[in-house]
Amino acid sequence: MPQALQIDFVSDVACPWCAVGLWSLERALHKLGDDVPVEITFQPFELNPKMPPEGQDITEHLTQKYGSTPEQQASMRETLRQRGAAVGFAFKPEGRGRVWNTFDAHRLLHWAGTQSAGLQHALKKALLVAFFTHGKGLAAHDVLLQAASDAGLDTTRAAQVLATDEFTTEVRAAEQFWQAQGIHAVPSVVINKQHLIQGGQGPEVFEQALRQIAAEMA
Repeated sequence: MPQALQIDFVSDVACPWCAVGLWSLERALHKLGDDVPVEITFQPFELNPKMPPEGQDITEHLTQKYGSTPEQQASMRETLRQRGAAVGFAFKPEGRGRVWNTFDAHRLLHWAGTQSAGLQHALKKALLVAFFTHGKGLAAHDVLLQAASDAGLDTTRAAQVLATDEFTTEVRAAEQFWQAQGIHAVPSVVINKQHLIQGGQGPEVFEQALRQIAAEMA
C-alpha cells in the first residue's frame, strides 16, 4: 500500500468556492481510488472574523467588501451554480441571503476532528450544504447541531462544545499558523505541507497534482 498523502484543506464554511473545491477534490479522489491514498484534515480560515452574530445582508456585504454591483453578484452566482452542478454540488439559485460569523462552526469542526477524520469530513460537507444549498444561518446553534446530527456526531457533546468556549484556543492557533504560512485566500489545499493548490479548481487539476506528488514520493 503506498504511503498516504497528507492533505490540509484550509477553508471557511462561508466560502462558496470552498464547496466547489471540496466536491472537485472528492471527484478526483474517486478516480484515483486506492492508487493514491490520502488523509484529509480540515483547517480553519475565517473570511469575516469580525462579522457580528446577527450577520449581514449578502448584497450589502459583497458591495462593501469587493465593490461589486448586484448585477455582477448575480452573474457570479450563476457561475458558481454551474461550477457546483458540474461536480455534484447544488447552490441555492437565489444565493445565501446573509453572511454569518463562522467561528462556532470552526470550533465544532475542530472537535469533530478529534473524533475521527471521517466525522470531520462529514460535518464539513453538512455545513456547506446547510448554508449554500438550504440557505441556513451558520451562526445559529440549532443549525450547527442539525449538521452535527446529519454527520453522525454525538449532538449532546456537540451542544456542550457550543455552549462553552471549548476549542477556541486551538482554532485561533490553527488560523494563525496557516496565515503565517502565507495562506490568505481559500480554498487552499496543502499537500504534505509542501505543495499548494488554490481556488475552486476542477477535478482534473487535483487528480493530476495528486498523481504527480504520489509518483515523486514513490
